[in-house]
Amino acid sequence: MDSPLHPTLETVTTIRADGSRRFLFPADVRGPLSRARRLSGLGLIAVYLLLPWIKIGGFPAVFLDVAERRFHLFGLTLAFQDLWLLFFGITGLGFTLFFLTALFGRLWCGWACPQTVFLDHVFRRIERWIDGDALARRALEEAPWSANKIGRRILKHTLYLACAAGVVHLFLAYFVSLPKLWAMMGQAPGAHWGSFVFVGAATGALYFNFAWFREQLCIVLCPYGRLQSVLVDEHSLIIGYDPGRGEPRATAGEAKRLAEQMPPQRSGDCVACNRCVQVCPTGIDIRNGLQLECIGCAACIDACNTVMTRVGRATGLIRYDSLAGLAGRPTRWIRPRTGLYALLLLAGASVGAWALSTLHPANFGITRMTGSPYFVDRDFVRNQFLVRIVNKQAGTAHFTVRIGPTPTGLVELGHNGDVELGGQAEGIEPLILEVPRSAYRGPFPFTVILEGRGKKYQLKKTVEFLGPDQRLLREEDEERKKESHD
Repeated sequence: MDSPLHPTLETVTTIRADGSRRFLFPADVRGPLSRARRLSGLGLIAVYLLLPWIKIGGFPAVFLDVAERRFHLFGLTLAFQDLWLLFFGITGLGFTLFFLTALFGRLWCGWACPQTVFLDHVFRRIERWIDGDALARRALEEAPWSANKIGRRILKHTLYLACAAGVVHLFLAYFVSLPKLWAMMGQAPGAHWGSFVFVGAATGALYFNFAWFREQLCIVLCPYGRLQSVLVDEHSLIIGYDPGRGEPRATAGEAKRLAEQMPPQRSGDCVACNRCVQVCPTGIDIRNGLQLECIGCAACIDACNTVMTRVGRATGLIRYDSLAGLAGRPTRWIRPRTGLYALLLLAGASVGAWALSTLHPANFGITRMTGSPYFVDRDFVRNQFLVRIVNKQAGTAHFTVRIGPTPTGLVELGHNGDVELGGQAEGIEPLILEVPRSAYRGPFPFTVILEGRGKKYQLKKTVEFLGPDQRLLREEDEERKKESHD
């Protein structure tokens, strides 16, 4: 029989004194916050499930097409050359997390983190459906092996494995699209060996996490819980216990005896029912204060409010509040920490919005053809380039390639400047330029312009026209004249 929980600030509840793992069986809880959290979690799961099915501009709403080096995000198509924009996305996510944590504590962990969402709203739902409530699950865990226990374990872990595989397969669809995923699933594993290994390994990792590791991921591996000690201050919104109102703790019988003493003693509102500990998914006692293991799920709030209502006392003994608010002082929402994070977030968002505004429906690049960087014949100095054009649009597009403004003497050969590309296609066009030897005065820059026909945009690249040293050309010309005269 496992010993009862006595959470402290000095030890992790899920680790016994001998170092072995203590498995938690959090009790069910009902209340307005639990209902809101359930709806929020199911909504996030629905978004995850539906995004690969919803098409915007002919592509899934989120489609990270690594094979074709195209990234489709809610109608916006980014080519591989646009990946520098990820800098703004990553830093923006970081500053948003800092800002929201400084204001609202670990709201992300309890309400939106994928670990919490899938564990609480999928895998623990399966467990409660098969094994029963917390008392039944604990009793089944401690019971000897029997046909009933084996049958329940097989059914539960089969469903765990199926859900983990479903989550991973859908994740793969974000990178290969659903039609291709279905086609891959109908073929032998060797036909797509890399994808098969990924799905197998990721499914195993998710199954291990949600079936066994669970809250240890939040406590042991996730760095965010440790970051909160830096990001949270006494004015951040957290889930906390009001000791001024709740202490000293006393059961109903103890409170009655205290009141009958001479002089009478007053007990606090906490009835020492430990319901807040029983429903906690990480096994802590919120009455000990803010702790690393707290993920902000608000289960203890609903549990405590239910007990307070039953005993006829005011709710809110455990509530969303700041440490300052719990101590009876006003909470300051605007302070240097939140101001700095907001300023950084605003600056990053502004620069990111400007960067997005510079995106165009096409990309192009210019490289020199392999071989000599330039060629010299009797009359001309020639440079040869390859123009690589990427059409980021879903439909066929027409482009014009031209030199502008054209340097004196520069002549374009073998290309009429008009290019047609299909949707999401790319093409390579030769660009051959010549300058008469008599007009060549050394290397010079020129500009190549790509224009979208019917679209009001231009893309420009500056390239350098290369050639030999003028002194060598003059010597060759003088030698040629001398030979001609002789």
